Amino acid sequence: MLRTLAALVVVLLVHGRVRGEEGLPVRTLPRDELLLFSTPSGKPEPARTAEDWEKRRKAILTAFQQVAGPFPGLERRVPLDVKTLSEEDCGSYVRRMIEYTSEPNGRVPAFLLIPKKLLGDAGTKAPAVLCLHPTDNVVGYKVVVGLGGKANRQYASELAERGYVTLAPSYPLLANYQPDLKGLGWESGTMKAIWDASRGLDLLDSLPFVRTGQYGVIGHSLGGHNSVFAALFDERLKVIVSSCGLDQFVDYYGGVERVWMPEKGWAQTRYMPRLAGYRGKVDTIPFDFSELVAALAPRHVFISAPLHDSNFRHDSVDRVVVAARPVFELLRAGDRLEVAHPDCDHDFPNEIRERAYALFDRVLAQ
Repeated sequence: MLRTLAALVVVLLVHGRVRGEEGLPVRTLPRDELLLFSTPSGKPEPARTAEDWEKRRKAILTAFQQVAGPFPGLERRVPLDVKTLSEEDCGSYVRRMIEYTSEPNGRVPAFLLIPKKLLGDAGTKAPAVLCLHPTDNVVGYKVVVGLGGKANRQYASELAERGYVTLAPSYPLLANYQPDLKGLGWESGTMKAIWDASRGLDLLDSLPFVRTGQYGVIGHSLGGHNSVFAALFDERLKVIVSSCGLDQFVDYYGGVERVWMPEKGWAQTRYMPRLAGYRGKVDTIPFDFSELVAALAPRHVFISAPLHDSNFRHDSVDRVVVAARPVFELLRAGDRLEVAHPDCDHDFPNEIRERAYALFDRVLAQ
């Protein structure tokens, strides 16, 4: 049974943050009333301007980092030292298996897909998309370039065929990518993945054939929420596509306590293990997806939430969008938040991928 916030709060304010009886940060503002922000005294006030909203946004990012660990600074931004391990001719593009250094003693495996027309014409540039893969502990990141795994996941190769440069990094602790998170100083696999993605954008920035400054990001399932997380901390990501990647924490499998145990669901090491401390009281987690999606405004956000997804509830996604939309409207970007409900299960069907690609074309390829 969920306990109320009143029963948890020790009424201890430290820099405007409230902590519960176990020392975990807990929420202080409603997850679905995003046009509110806390004043220095802790009193909620309505956000009427972009500057007001930015105060709430900063609090959301702070809350996220209290759970996932801090987003790194310059101390981890070492030279990328990109190495090409192999190259394959895929018709209209080449596929390079590469590695890059995202941090001291940390090498990330990735695929870099490059349309051939960019390699033979000096000065030609194309937009680029970061392609984040779903959970797959066998082929891992290979699934998004069409090298095994389930169908409807090959968005990196499909986008390359459309003329985009695509980068598909591996996700920590899946398949062949097994970094020592604790030894490297990470508090969660989620923040490690965010950092690897941000360094991947640094890699794209360095390529002479890439149109830099604004990128897209696309992902399904694990990649779907990782797309949101990565965009929270890197505003170079201007178009965010999330398929089957989210619902509100309070709705995740009905909030039952067993899915919040250590190494279950969101509380796995590869995600955010600190979330296990909220089992039985997930309503007090200091951030939720309504807040995270709102924090992406005024950028373009497209969410696919299938009607029969057993992982994430489509009606919960609708509540996320309803809560976040006033923020997009405040920032004069109400039409930049889109949601689709394909009639399928936990999948990324052709028509939805095509809709995502059309959004990239409209925003990035002009």
